[in-house]
Amino acid sequence: MDIEIQQLVQAELQRQRKGIELIASENFTSLEVIRTMGSCLTNKYAEGYPGRRYYGGCEVVDQVEQLAIDRLCSLFGAEYANVQPHSGAQANAAVFLAVLNPGDAILGFDLAHGGHLSHGSPVNYSGKVYQAHFYGVEEDSGVIDMDKVAEKARQVMPKLIICGASAYSRDWDYKRFREIADEVGALLLADIAHPAGLIASRYLNDPLPYCHIITSTTHKTLRGPRGGIVMMGKDFPNPWGRTTKKGDPIMMSSVLNSGVFPGMQGGPLEHVIAAKAVAFREAASPSFIDYAGKVIRNAHAMAEAFTDLGYKIISGGTSNHLMLIDLRAKNPDLTGKEVENALIKANITINKNMVPFDSRPALQTSGIRVGAAAITTRGLNENDCRQVVQWIDDVIRNKDNDSILAEIKNKVNQFMLSFPLYPELE
Repeated sequence: MDIEIQQLVQAELQRQRKGIELIASENFTSLEVIRTMGSCLTNKYAEGYPGRRYYGGCEVVDQVEQLAIDRLCSLFGAEYANVQPHSGAQANAAVFLAVLNPGDAILGFDLAHGGHLSHGSPVNYSGKVYQAHFYGVEEDSGVIDMDKVAEKARQVMPKLIICGASAYSRDWDYKRFREIADEVGALLLADIAHPAGLIASRYLNDPLPYCHIITSTTHKTLRGPRGGIVMMGKDFPNPWGRTTKKGDPIMMSSVLNSGVFPGMQGGPLEHVIAAKAVAFREAASPSFIDYAGKVIRNAHAMAEAFTDLGYKIISGGTSNHLMLIDLRAKNPDLTGKEVENALIKANITINKNMVPFDSRPALQTSGIRVGAAAITTRGLNENDCRQVVQWIDDVIRNKDNDSILAEIKNKVNQFMLSFPLYPELE
């Protein structure tokens, strides 16, 4: 046994058990997902797709991967799915590679307004390889103005429009985005990495009837292992008129599959794909649908509590699992970095985050991002979430007082004993 690593694993387990996890990108998987990821499937190399592998001995993992595909399609009502991407960013990269040429124009949600690195940020490959343009939120409302998105699309004539974000608390008008995409002749990609579990449970708008392609992670509100997926509501012939040697149109499913492998990555992680299959089965259960509803209610309760304490929620509230908080309304001198560091001392984990039209750099920020998915998995209810917000405010008001922070930490640790995490691991 590797004692050093096992000690660190146990230390991380204790950190997760004792603390309040509010990072919107994180969640707690089931123990079955964890154990499936740690299975002998990790030993099998399986370049290619079920029934079309470059290695022998794939008859079992073919069944594993096909089961994951079938379960994902059933969960979202999709006609096509690829479960091989190692992450959401790689799923996006694979789609870009499949449908774009270097230098093509893309239109995505501005990172500084809540978008994602892989949607065209200049520090990311997507902003280096493609000609990236952006839309954002209105400064007064914190909400996307769809008329301005349409105007921007007409100006830049993108080949691909991306809707989706990492820090936007409102639902998306996929139908209007599709109308804009059709007007300018663009493909439409929805990156639903954050709200995927809430969409699967039918609490938020469904992108599949409107968006040509959908990407997601599997580990946020979907509560599965860390990984990525690509889906389509309906398969369709590629829009460039490419044909097979027989003259038949090449379908987009084939184009997207080639973007993932061999285009973007090699052998799939079949142990992770098996864990994805477990998570997709869990997400189709009535208990998961109930969980997703609780996530939204808990997020609403937190947003209301923050507002009551004088904090500004970008867009005025939340429709999903997260909220972006502009600290300057509470105290113009507060930075996201110092709030994040102070909360860590109390075993409360959030992340600093830029807010729209931020006056501070990305490593300092004027805001924080807070999510309710993980604490809902732990079992916290709306009243518990209001208590959590009160502790956050207590920490912020006493951020330089280590003795008070220690007192709050003790209260947090005692509180979380009522919400056991993986007790079977004892």
